[in-house]
Amino acid sequence: MLVNLKQVLKGTESGYAVPAFNVYNMETVMGVIKAAEELKSPVIIQFYSRLATTGFADYLCPIMIKAAHTASVPVCVHLDHGAGFVPASIAVKNGASGVMVDFSKEDLDTNIKNTAKTVELCDALNIGVEGELGEIGKAADGVPTDYTTVEDAKKFVDGTGVSALAIAVGTAHGRYKQAPVIAIDRIKEIKEAVKIPLVLHGGSGVPDDQIISAIKAGIGKINFGTDLCYAFLEAVKAEDIGKIAIDLFMKEPINAVAEFAKSKIKLLGSENKA
Repeated sequence: MLVNLKQVLKGTESGYAVPAFNVYNMETVMGVIKAAEELKSPVIIQFYSRLATTGFADYLCPIMIKAAHTASVPVCVHLDHGAGFVPASIAVKNGASGVMVDFSKEDLDTNIKNTAKTVELCDALNIGVEGELGEIGKAADGVPTDYTTVEDAKKFVDGTGVSALAIAVGTAHGRYKQAPVIAIDRIKEIKEAVKIPLVLHGGSGVPDDQIISAIKAGIGKINFGTDLCYAFLEAVKAEDIGKIAIDLFMKEPINAVAEFAKSKIKLLGSENKA
């Protein structure tokens, strides 16, 4: 069933996190939904901002929406790292039930102003909004140590009304050169101050014990993109090119995505939480 961001994260206060998987085509959608249904887990399927602005989402979103509506578990269709009002608008137009807007490169007051405007518009449509405070960069550039502060987080949440907050606590996007060390104590402090679900970006490659500790500290949503892509692409490369029928060729890549998604569902504790 299609639900909004606030609804899909509602139960995370009991000590689990909802996995958010970046999807790029019908097969990755199918793999994630298969895993979520088998393990009876709520799930977020999300598409990156670039897919919205290049027109890709016009084809992908109808697949995501259909999958969500027909799924036996709660599914939120979400925009990831919306780079401004335009991709957010495209996501809403295409039926997204959750929107992330990333104004983290702006100063704090501008970030609050622009995010609050997005929340105001999306509230009228029953769409939850995720904001970001503290820029979460690329793993290729090194693991960041400039963490989101408790004071800024409180000001941001109070000033925007977001449903979830992505914070900078030592993770980055992509594959890490060395495993990151998450600032668990900072997560606890921010969670105590703002109460809403916190989001960990750059979940690919984070050691399992740190994922578990982050959830206990207050993380309610964790993003996985890079490792899902690798799971899919490695399975594609291993397939027999002699399988001319693409639906048959894609069976194992779909299963590979499903197996990856199931491993994260179990790790995050969302199994049987649907």
